[in-house]
Amino acid sequence: MTLVWKLLRKHVSVPQLAGFFLANLAGMLIVLLSLQFYLDVRPIFTGQDGVIGDDYLIVSKRLGALSSSASSVFSEQEVSDLRSQPFAKSVGAFTASQYKVACSIGMEGMKSFGTEMYFEAVPDQFVDADLRQWTFDPADGCVPIILPRSYLAIYNFGFAQSRSLPKLTEGVVSMAELLVVLRGDGQEGHIRGKIVGFSSRLNTILVPQSFMEWSNSVFAPKSDTSPTRLIMQVSNPTDDAIAKYMQRKGYNIDDDKLEAGKTMYFLKVLAALVMAVGLLISALSFYILTLSIYLLVQKNTSKLENLLLIGYSPARVCLPYQLLTVGVNLAVLLLAIVVLCLVRNYYLQLIWAMFPAIPSGLLWPSLALGALLFLLVSVLNVLAVRHRVLNIWKHKS
Repeated sequence: MTLVWKLLRKHVSVPQLAGFFLANLAGMLIVLLSLQFYLDVRPIFTGQDGVIGDDYLIVSKRLGALSSSASSVFSEQEVSDLRSQPFAKSVGAFTASQYKVACSIGMEGMKSFGTEMYFEAVPDQFVDADLRQWTFDPADGCVPIILPRSYLAIYNFGFAQSRSLPKLTEGVVSMAELLVVLRGDGQEGHIRGKIVGFSSRLNTILVPQSFMEWSNSVFAPKSDTSPTRLIMQVSNPTDDAIAKYMQRKGYNIDDDKLEAGKTMYFLKVLAALVMAVGLLISALSFYILTLSIYLLVQKNTSKLENLLLIGYSPARVCLPYQLLTVGVNLAVLLLAIVVLCLVRNYYLQLIWAMFPAIPSGLLWPSLALGALLFLLVSVLNVLAVRHRVLNIWKHKS
């Protein structure tokens, strides 16, 4: 092995190997960094503490200036089609009150006040509150109510502050006594209301589905209760298939989650494009090394022929070149991993400064991809050297 290497190394071009090394390093680094950056940034969009951690989407139809009320209603076929989509885990319909609702509230030490309002209901599985209190019995005469947390914030920091009224906590509001008046179909009913929770998921005044069905049948028996809004549970709200489906159907998603899905789709496309550029650079560097090996073998043709004639096997003659290429590829991989870790530590500090609770992505997929590229390029280099030496051996024999 030592003797063979001494005979063949004279024509090894250091500048050519350096060019291959730098080009392969650039390609490897671009591929690994693009994958790792995508893995590290993805939790910002999909994690529970990220920009859109909620996996419940509110779907409505896009309306124009002259749209009729009927055009905003979802048909049974449209609801079934949405349920059949691969990104939808479950779909529920909002049921709105078809009668007039008035509510007055009074607490000790405060003047009671009332307002016109409305009720909506969704299936119990979509309610983010304690369901043990989420029941209604007409004989009991008390309906549980869930308010949006945003309503309480509007009261505390807008209405109460401008009128010098005391600010309220969720616990205080839950102790309030509500008198609910229902009017419709020539009837009027009085019922007590009890605030049992506050929702961050649904920006509406919720009552149990059982109460909504009972009250609509009593105070609006002839009304159409077809849904105008749907609630959909998805495994990943940033799935770009959701944005494509909603765009095609002309649907809207509340809370800008559709825009977040488009952002995530753009991130995927950008990462794929950057990885493609890295792979192209790696392919070009492989081509450079192959040409360098072929030129090196061509310069050493006479020496290789002599070695083969005196009894050296083609595998033994190939070994120095193969070890050289594998060694260079291994050095590229190790250096790329070191640079990857340094760059990753830098941008993770910037990400954590803005999103302290966001977990970092896994590192092993990038390491596995680097190892795969190393094996692929090394195997191709080894086969190229072997093919060239075998051609010389066959030609000479």
